[in-house]
Amino acid sequence: MRITPDNAVQSVTLAGTGGIDRASGHRLDEAWLAAAWSHPTTRVFVVSGGQALVEDAPDGRTELVLMPSFDAPVTEQHRYFLGTDESGVRYFALQKDSLPGRMDAAARPAGLREAAGLLSERDSELLVHAVALENWQRMHRFCSRCGEHTVIAASGHVRRCPACGAEHYPRTDPAVIMLVTDAEDRALLGRQVHWPEGRFSTLAGFVEPGESIEQAVVREVAEEVGVTVGEVEYIASQPWPFPSALMLGFVARAVGGEVRVDGEEIEEARWFSRDDLRSAIESGEILPPAGISIAARLVELWYGKPLPRP
Repeated sequence: MRITPDNAVQSVTLAGTGGIDRASGHRLDEAWLAAAWSHPTTRVFVVSGGQALVEDAPDGRTELVLMPSFDAPVTEQHRYFLGTDESGVRYFALQKDSLPGRMDAAARPAGLREAAGLLSERDSELLVHAVALENWQRMHRFCSRCGEHTVIAASGHVRRCPACGAEHYPRTDPAVIMLVTDAEDRALLGRQVHWPEGRFSTLAGFVEPGESIEQAVVREVAEEVGVTVGEVEYIASQPWPFPSALMLGFVARAVGGEVRVDGEEIEEARWFSRDDLRSAIESGEILPPAGISIAARLVELWYGKPLPRP
């Protein structure tokens, strides 16, 4: 199965469908980058603490606040080249300690969780790239080999150690997220211990060293809820830079075992038919997965249409 309009399911948010060519071959070309920065059509935005400025347009859209490079604050070291679009516009992000003040009252700071579902695919793609780089840059300033302070290279996509010569690349942690179904075509949803009361979603967990992603699906389901799964089918992926995960979405068929939650990660888990789920959401008994998450897309793939919202 694939997530397609035929399933009446929206495409995965943050999945990089905004038409941006990352143009990675230019990241080490300082002359090209300087010319790109100086071009009058180049557009720039500031990212700080996982947020950027957005504004609501008169037509109801929400847009990333982009500015010409000559209006952007100066920060040579933390200038990240994000790519180009089909019309040749180059995009950069600037990492700063705070977002710039704006005279325009319509502009406001927003993070990915709030803004991703409102922005265009292009703006979402730009913001998720910038936030992922910023998270990595802030958390990996020292060389893991020798402990020396590293320096930024490749337009934000590499950190180099001046002492031992090591190169460090942005970290991405693979995580599996899976909708488990049974022979009655019910869906298994769980509630994590730290979630708000009533919040239910798909199961998920990180891939361990030396493990395939299919093995991770089987192991995580067994560990968290005691259910054995057989067939595992990959659906889609979603970057999730909170701070550095890549969510790999699956559907999996249960072949045995009773639901027994581990009590550490999962506090409650239940099988839902489609009618059960609709009634529970509409009554307010449960809260569905967040709209921007691939978890919501996986549940909607099984449900057959967008989930009702409380």
